[in-house]
Amino acid sequence: MGNSEYSKWIGKTQEKNDKLLPFPAQFMENTLNRDATFIEGKELPPLWHWLYFLESEKLSNLGRDGHPKKGGFLPPVTLPRRMWAGGRFWFKKPLLIGQDSLKKSIILSINEKNGSSGQLCFVTVKHDYFQNETLCLIEEHDIVYREDPKENDKLIDGVIASTDWDICEEITPSSTLLFRYSALTFNGHRIHYDNEYAINTEGYNGLVFHGPLIATLLIDLSMRVSKKTPSYFEFRGVSPISGPNAFSIASKKQGNEIILSAIKKNGTLSMKAKAVY
Repeated sequence: MGNSEYSKWIGKTQEKNDKLLPFPAQFMENTLNRDATFIEGKELPPLWHWLYFLESEKLSNLGRDGHPKKGGFLPPVTLPRRMWAGGRFWFKKPLLIGQDSLKKSIILSINEKNGSSGQLCFVTVKHDYFQNETLCLIEEHDIVYREDPKENDKLIDGVIASTDWDICEEITPSSTLLFRYSALTFNGHRIHYDNEYAINTEGYNGLVFHGPLIATLLIDLSMRVSKKTPSYFEFRGVSPISGPNAFSIASKKQGNEIILSAIKKNGTLSMKAKAVY
């Protein structure tokens, strides 16, 4: 299927309303091994908006990977594997817990490419988040669709990460952490909880750590350094963490920016990110 057949999806829009109830944020605090403190009126931490505006489909409307079948809001890309490739965020005003909120989405672009691991299709969706008719957050979300794995995929060398960091912290994932984050975001993607599927169908070496959760840990690290919310944040997935193996999150301050990375235990880069203050 060529770009011309997807072009009618560009500009497609969708709106969702949600009330940012305290309990998902409290459950997320517990999931990160923190005391649950969030109540109505408190500011929602950056990227925790992913706990809200959740999508649900009947079981019969799901694809083999546990995601809703394509062809509704998202284009019917024929490539079978879907991943969160990256995102960019402009923080205008804090989202407040307990308030009615509106999410407006539009498909910005659809691009097909050939990469080192075969055919790829990138879909970029823009989301605007409002409270009381005020724009609080702009998000651009990059989704990548890929072919099923080939025998030699695992032989592709990773990018060696920098070692020059101000702070470097180890994260030890567990299958319970992955399950809880999947549950909180109502993410049915089987790579995060179905070990056999992750290995035998999608070619990973075990359960896959959620890209959005890595990004959440990175922006959280930047805020612990700066003591405030960034005006802009971006992240890009380089290589997934699976196993679930221990990994590190690292930061380095450069002027008004904090450069961030998630680094696998073998020293290769999993995710790169940047927060601007």
